[in-house]
Amino acid sequence: MLKKIAVFASGGGTDFQSIVDANAKERFCEIAYLVASKPNIGAIDRAKNAGIKTVAYDKSKGEGIAKFYAELTELFRREGVEYLVLAGWLLIIPAEFIACFEDKIVNIHPALIPSFCGKGFYGLKVHEAVIEYGVKLSGATVHFVSAEVDGGAIIMQRAVPVLEGDTPETLQARVLEQEHEILPLCVKLLCEGKIKKEGRKVTLLP
Repeated sequence: MLKKIAVFASGGGTDFQSIVDANAKERFCEIAYLVASKPNIGAIDRAKNAGIKTVAYDKSKGEGIAKFYAELTELFRREGVEYLVLAGWLLIIPAEFIACFEDKIVNIHPALIPSFCGKGFYGLKVHEAVIEYGVKLSGATVHFVSAEVDGGAIIMQRAVPVLEGDTPETLQARVLEQEHEILPLCVKLLCEGKIKKEGRKVTLLP
């Protein structure tokens, strides 16, 4: 039986789309829900086009974020959702929520952790910092989520060169190409039980 997952997104949803597309080619999971950090983001349109149910956090309605995560916990347990995938999720996740899904939440980060990660490093800010620092390699990292921001065990990384004349936007585009390859691959391996985690060491099984 296919594992059920929920994908979390806060923007246009290209990482989310990469999972949808990969799963359409080779069914390795059931994408039960898209969780959106606010209404009317592009990822919601992508979910509708793929026939995937959506849950959105609407701050304007006065709902507290803690209540939202508590409702998600109840929903996922009731529906049998096993794995959660953060695909450009910008809301802080409470430690209590992470504890409920220990080693069941993965995230994609647009840099080579442990560099250029942690609080404040998201979106174009990451690529701006990479270029300003002058490093020659950046990339993408898929990792387990822990209570420490971007501090969980690393599952997979893919490097890209930082080129002379790069802007945050051009570097972001190249990193995104790698994100769109390794995120669906890691979700597939996770759902097939081919990711073994022991402390901070992660092994990918054949």
